[in-house]
Amino acid sequence: MPPEAPWLSPAAVGLAVELLQSHRSLFGRPLIACRSPDPRQLAQELFNAPTVVLAHDGGADPRLIYANAAALRLWRRPWSAMVGMPSRLTAEPGERQARAQMLNDALRQQAIRGYTGIRVDSAGRRFEIENARLWSLPALHGHGVGQAAAFSSWAWL
Repeated sequence: MPPEAPWLSPAAVGLAVELLQSHRSLFGRPLIACRSPDPRQLAQELFNAPTVVLAHDGGADPRLIYANAAALRLWRRPWSAMVGMPSRLTAEPGERQARAQMLNDALRQQAIRGYTGIRVDSAGRRFEIENARLWSLPALHGHGVGQAAAFSSWAWL
């Protein structure tokens, strides 16, 4: 029997449900169009959604704790390489200060929309994310407040 997909582990399913609930609470609309009451089904649909969804913990050097399939394709990384890496590495060194400022703004406000920023994939190819939504998550994994991001629009530079 093949091993279970990592996004369907009990911890990842719980996180997926939290991502969906917190997005609805803070933005007043669902992140995806799934109406299933089954947490595993919600997690599967979030993972396969066309919208890029990422989340990191609230540690001193936040680490990614979630990346759906759209995010994995965009950053050209498998789950095992993306989840657990410092989230700052999603941006080039020259873009990290602006990224950190945006994350601080989102933390203070709990949620922001309309963020645009430059990111870099695993091969160093740059792209611009557009109209991203960023929001705070409750304390996760023994760390401070985490954050999530979702966006559907991006362009290679």
